[in-house]
Formats: sequence, C-alpha cells, structure tokens
Amino acid sequence: MQLKRVVITGMGALTPIGNNLEAYWEGLRTGKSGSAPITYFDTEKFKTKFACELKGYDPADYFDRKEARKLDKFAQYALVSSDEAIADSGIDLDVVDKFRVGVIWGAGIGGLETFQNEVINYAEGDGTPRFNPFFIPKMIADIAPGNISIKHGFMGPNYTTVSACASSANAMIDALNYIRLGHCDVIVSGGSEAAVTMAGMGGFNAMHALSTRNESPETASRPFDATRDGFVLGEGGGALILEEYEHAKARGAKIYAEVLGGGLSSDAHHMTAPHPEGIGVVKVMENCLENAGLKPEDVDAINTHGTSTPLGDVAELKAISKVFGDHAKNININSTKSMTGHLLGAAGAIEAIASILAMEHSLVPPTINHSVVDEQIDPSLNLTLNKAQEREVKVAMSNTFGFGGHNACVLFKKIG
Repeated sequence: MQLKRVVITGMGALTPIGNNLEAYWEGLRTGKSGSAPITYFDTEKFKTKFACELKGYDPADYFDRKEARKLDKFAQYALVSSDEAIADSGIDLDVVDKFRVGVIWGAGIGGLETFQNEVINYAEGDGTPRFNPFFIPKMIADIAPGNISIKHGFMGPNYTTVSACASSANAMIDALNYIRLGHCDVIVSGGSEAAVTMAGMGGFNAMHALSTRNESPETASRPFDATRDGFVLGEGGGALILEEYEHAKARGAKIYAEVLGGGLSSDAHHMTAPHPEGIGVVKVMENCLENAGLKPEDVDAINTHGTSTPLGDVAELKAISKVFGDHAKNININSTKSMTGHLLGAAGAIEAIASILAMEHSLVPPTINHSVVDEQIDPSLNLTLNKAQEREVKVAMSNTFGFGGHNACVLFKKIG
C-alpha cells in the first residue's frame, strides 16, 4: 500500500531553558545552561545538589487549585506543552474528526513525586493505610495522554510508550506509523517527565549516573568533554502535532517539517551501560535511514543522545562514524542536553523540537561547556562546540537511547 506522508504542524515546549517554544529556541540559540542548585528539597545529604529544574513555573498559571491537586507534575507538563502545540497547529477543534485524532505520549517514569510522597506519608503515619484517592491515577504513566484526550475530546488511539529515555521518540514513531497507515489524521505526541525529586536524585546517585560537579552546576552537563562525569537530571515536556500531509494542506496549516522515518533497536547487552561496540546504536540509525528511504550522505545534522557520560558519548560517536563513514565529518553533530540536562522520557520530544527549529532557522544549537578534548573522540567530527553554527539543514536526525538498551531514532526533512 502507498504510505501517507506525515508532517509536523504544531509544537510546544516547557523546558529548563524556556517555558514555551519561543523561549526554548532563544535558550538553545544562545547556549543557555538550565542547570542550577536544586530548589525543590534540601540537598544537604545528597551527592548531587543541582539539576535542570523549570524556572518560574507556577501551576496556578495553567490550572485552578482543585485541578492541580489531581495532577502530578509530569501530567501538568504534558497538558501545558500539548496545549501550546495544539494552539500552534491552528487545528479547529470544532471541525476536526476527533475519532481520527489520537494522543501517543512518552514517559519513562511517570508520577514519581506522587509515589514518593504517598509512601513517605504512610511511613510517617501510624500504620493505617491512608492514601490519597488520586494516588494511583496521578502516578500512572498513561494518565498524561488520558488527560490530554479528556480535555480536548480526542477519541483516537491513546496510550503511553515506556522505554526509559527513548520513550517519547518511541511515541513519535508509533504516531508516524498510525498516520502513515491511514488510521489517524492527527496525533498529539511527545513526552514529559518530573523526576527531580528526592527519590529521583537519590536513585540516580546510587547508580553513579549523575554528575557531582557541585562547585559549578551550570557547566556540569558537558557532552564529549574529557572531564565529563555523568548527566544532569532535567524535567519538563515537549509536544508535537503529527498530521497527515494532505489533511494539513487542505486546512492551510503551517508545516514545520516532514517526518521521514523512524528506527528502533535493542542493545541486548546491559541494564544501564551501552554496548561497547555500539552495535545497537549503529543498527538503529541504519534502520531509520532505511525506513526513511535515505542515504547516509543525505543527513545534515544529528542531535545526539549525548548525555555527558564517560561511556555513552564515545560509543555513540563511534557508531555515527561507522554508519556515516567519510560523510560524518560533514555533519553538524550536537547535544542539546548540554543546555537542558537529561529529561529522561521527555528527551526525545524536546530534542526533536530542537532539530526541527534548527531546520527552520538554519542554525544548529551548540554543545556547550566543552573545554578539554577527549582523545577517544575522532577530531574530524564537528561537534558544534560552544557556539551555534549557521547552516542550512535539510535533513536532521534525533537519537535517543534508554536504560535497558532501548534505542530510537527519528528523521525529519525540511519542507520547501
């Protein structure tokens, strides 16, 4: 059968460097760091005392008090970012066939703060099982798309993909395929996460996954730098409206980009460490190129997973060199996690948005905080270090990899 074309017609972002799409791009363009000392709880006894929290976010700006109490932060972030994307798309909600509009969302963890606080309250009580009646519906990862659909009346496919840090990229790939196959006209996709909590920080510290650069949090996320010592935890949400091309054209929608294809693979190696030879990462990029019908030399930019971990960064760049060969040195490679930190299940969404905005503005955001060359990294690669670089980007790739060996890759093409 002839697959339908799929385009992006709306975007929304709630990130540590900007609380809407415009502010997010400004933060990316200028190389802004979102990392700072944690304000949500006392970090005195924690190994890592900083994270990429949202700045100036107030639930009262978006929800009434009663509604906010029923929503974990990750679900709030989903509603805020998806509302912006829906408004940005210009879709007439009174006209669109809501049976053909779905919501496919990504979250690696879900309502961690809700779970944490309910357990603390129980442990500090007298043993009587007094739990908030909203405990379970606030916590479960699928409540985010559920709430989006309830708010807007969307009655198409509705679920959450959970594949750790690849979750929202998985969600976008599923959305792409539903529309390609003619099952939907429009799907709200993306991801959200709110893991900057005592449990989140403590858990990742116990794994030795986080940077402990407490003396300089703003420079702690330093992908590809020889002195990198772990990722910086972030929070927020990103939403994209995926729409069938003819449906978008018929209503005169603004089209940001075409979604050309997606790839998936597994490392099948270790719970948290990347495969030393990067086999799964090589395969996911090859799968994505094949799915999109592209050759390696067609790609202009790659927003890497690039978390700022000692093993992961090197493995990914070696995989890029293997897949793209001599063309790798012609690609603008970057990691926007150097600015936003790692949003876990929301990473794929906000990084896809960054890739699309780079195409729109012909400007590749920088990989900030680089100062010491890592001799394990091929010096011929253009890692877009410290300053944004002007460049026409016709095709952009976005990589996301998750604990458990989950790999996802999405390709976007500039329209026109």
